[in-house]
Amino acid sequence: MKSAIHQIYTLVRKDLVLELRQQYAFYGVLLYIISTVFVINLMMGKPDDKLWNALFWVIQLFVAVNAIAKSFMQENRGRLLYFYSLVPPRVFIAAKLIYNVILMTLMSLIALVCSFTFLGNPLHNTGYFVGIVLLGGTSLSLLFTVLAAIAAQANHNAALMAVMGFPLMMPMLMLLANVSLSAFVTVYQPGLPKMFLLLGGMDLLTIALTMVLFPFLWKD
Repeated sequence: MKSAIHQIYTLVRKDLVLELRQQYAFYGVLLYIISTVFVINLMMGKPDDKLWNALFWVIQLFVAVNAIAKSFMQENRGRLLYFYSLVPPRVFIAAKLIYNVILMTLMSLIALVCSFTFLGNPLHNTGYFVGIVLLGGTSLSLLFTVLAAIAAQANHNAALMAVMGFPLMMPMLMLLANVSLSAFVTVYQPGLPKMFLLLGGMDLLTIALTMVLFPFLWKD
């Protein structure tokens, strides 16, 4: 157990060090966030509550695609074979999941700050919305990590990730958008705990399926 935790920590640290050395990827996503929010501000000023919420989650979706997809796309087959000889598959994918959650959390906070700066802050409960953003960023990072892993085993076919991701991400995005709408009103909605449980259950199911399926992908 201690050995597995140490291996996960080492792999996460490796990805963080590579990210710090190859900062073009980070700044590329950062440029996308700032430019997108700024263009929205130029075109429509400060949108109303529902439009603000919808635009924010669309930005989150594209941030997840650009930030998370490269986690496996940058790994060539020779490097994957090298990792195959060093660590078990579940350790490797657990490290990828943790690293992508950290990266997506940072990107989500940056997107939120940029949205507040250029599009205003129409929220009545900012703390609640920040919690939803962090939870939603975690959910998107888990989902796209699995999709990137599958696409990487199919000769890094990015189109495969897009085709598989569409039917999976739509229910998640709709759920996140509906839950986050509560931050724009002061009226309590009794159905919120069930939505949170559903979202948490989807995350746990994604992690469980990843741990079961990835060893078979790893062997291929």
